[in-house]
Amino acid sequence: MEKQALPASSCSLVLMEETKKNHLILSNGNGFPPAATNGSLVPVTAAAVGGGVAGGAGQDKRGGGASIVGPGYQERETWTRQMDFIMSCVGFAVGLGNVWRFPYLCYKNGGGVFLIPYLLIVFVGGIPIFFLEIALGQFMKAGSINVWNIAPLFKGLGYASMVIVFFCNTYYIMVLAWGFYYLIKSFSSTLPWSTCENEWNTPNCLEIFHHQDCKNATMANNTVGSGNLTCADLSDARSPIIEFWENKVLNISSGLDEPGQINWELMLCLMAVWVLVYFCVWKGVKSTGKIVYFTATFPYVVLIILLVRGVTLPGAYDGIMYYIKPNWSKLEEAQVWIDAGTQIFFSYAIGLGALTALGSYNRFNNDCYKDAFVLALINSGTSFFAGFVVFSILGFMAAEQGVDISQVAESGPGLAFIAYPKAVSLMPVAPLWAALFFFMLLLLGLDSQFVGVEGFVTGILDLLPGKYFYRYKREIAVAICCLLCFIIDLSMVTQGGMYVFQLFDYYSASGMTLLWQSFWECIVVAWVYGADRFMDDVARMIGYRPFPWMKWCWSFITPCVCMGIFLFHLVNYKQLSYNNTYVYPWWGEVIGWCLALSSMLCIPISLFYKLFRAKGTFRERWAHLTTPVWGPHHLEYMAPDIKSLSSLTPGSDDNKVIIFESVM
Repeated sequence: MEKQALPASSCSLVLMEETKKNHLILSNGNGFPPAATNGSLVPVTAAAVGGGVAGGAGQDKRGGGASIVGPGYQERETWTRQMDFIMSCVGFAVGLGNVWRFPYLCYKNGGGVFLIPYLLIVFVGGIPIFFLEIALGQFMKAGSINVWNIAPLFKGLGYASMVIVFFCNTYYIMVLAWGFYYLIKSFSSTLPWSTCENEWNTPNCLEIFHHQDCKNATMANNTVGSGNLTCADLSDARSPIIEFWENKVLNISSGLDEPGQINWELMLCLMAVWVLVYFCVWKGVKSTGKIVYFTATFPYVVLIILLVRGVTLPGAYDGIMYYIKPNWSKLEEAQVWIDAGTQIFFSYAIGLGALTALGSYNRFNNDCYKDAFVLALINSGTSFFAGFVVFSILGFMAAEQGVDISQVAESGPGLAFIAYPKAVSLMPVAPLWAALFFFMLLLLGLDSQFVGVEGFVTGILDLLPGKYFYRYKREIAVAICCLLCFIIDLSMVTQGGMYVFQLFDYYSASGMTLLWQSFWECIVVAWVYGADRFMDDVARMIGYRPFPWMKWCWSFITPCVCMGIFLFHLVNYKQLSYNNTYVYPWWGEVIGWCLALSSMLCIPISLFYKLFRAKGTFRERWAHLTTPVWGPHHLEYMAPDIKSLSSLTPGSDDNKVIIFESVM
């Protein structure tokens, strides 16, 4: 699309005069840098303009200046093709939550009716923040920390997102380790979770529940199945898949205070997955952008195959109708709207900083506005499509066991490692379908994992000045990150590991932390930097102004939605439990809240620390600390007609550098 000129009212000019002390050089005369000879602006360093935020700033009409940073400036990597960025975002945002959480929430909250609050919050919360994070990364050309140089006082937002994504990288990979373990066990003639003849099974294990034989009350004392269980004992019977999951895979202890021994098989699976993640990420976006073409697209192939297989099974129609049948009364319940909002923030991967990192590798003039809508459509469409796959299989499973679908409908790990493996064990050629499902599960989680690691490492490397650049800096940083996470993960491959995993899942990257993060992102961009100002910057990048709806959302609607759902979570907080039976001890909850607050407190602590350390009155401190710090690429991309400037002579009164106010 051809770039369009913005109105003069939104692009007033800032003139930075050449002084004896500070030279902004733009000439081809002797003694001047060769970069000026082709009419391009010379990258200006902090030292050249007085250093730091205070020195050398051009003053605009709002009283805000601009500082240019970039000693030892290294040109940022960009995607080889724009499709690399699209596929990476799809791989990161479309993950396990789309397959194992959305379908269950849709069924639980009124079937097709759930799409009403879901789509509403997509347009008032999901897409605006999704677009904001990508555009911010593309504009600032920085990871999740340095991107907040747009308002340095709130750099705590970057540290908070780094803490969240670090915790997410740490515990999320356990799902991949479990999936990899199941994948390996699928390569056998008889699936190990389909029989009760294994060493980990108990006397209460029962392969087939003969509920239909027990409908007559007079048969209550009859034995069922091949065992000696009576109909009255069915309530105590356990499925072989549950015993495989709890007794073999987890070998779960009685509580958080009993860590027990390390499961060596699971630890080897964890190590293998981390090695895989390392080699996906170590070379940066040039390699990551290629790998996601497979990891992001192949799960769709598997989902289509599973759907074709699912709809041909008996009971599939009933399962699908359970999924989409509308229950209009559910719209009156607040929990339905809260579930819709929370699911969007989870599945869109908002607040983690990884979208910002991915956006930072875009070309400066990439149309990220269009990308945001395309990616939102893919994300939500995948969630809805996955529901048909899941509930066709669950309908079959319910029909086979003679129970209502509500008794087999699961979400989270319960769906992935109990309900679905049980369903595939009932199919012909069960090992094939099991291997296919767990391979899809592995790929769905793998690209989310390594893009999360990419986002974390990008943020860390952006903190290192250019003078610390050396050849294997990225490889070493990725290795340290993976090793540190692996060491923490060892606590999750013990007998008490599931309790640790749930603690991380419930608190560290929970709905509350993501909502808190998203709320402050909107406030800083819309009210501190300025929503109109940022809209100008986006227009400068993509060549046209986005629809004003985005500005209204950032300024009013989205912060209200985020804070409303956040307060609802806080008011309706429930003590953490496992399987509705084990309640976490008080000290376990204290650890959980420490995990949550470790990210949430980064924002206020950083803000007060910076204000306290600054000098001057409060107004002066605020003005100083909210003045954006720009990188050299802003001069390169944002100057109006740089070729006409090359004719200026060094000594003339006209030797001025012209910079757009919307950027500086």
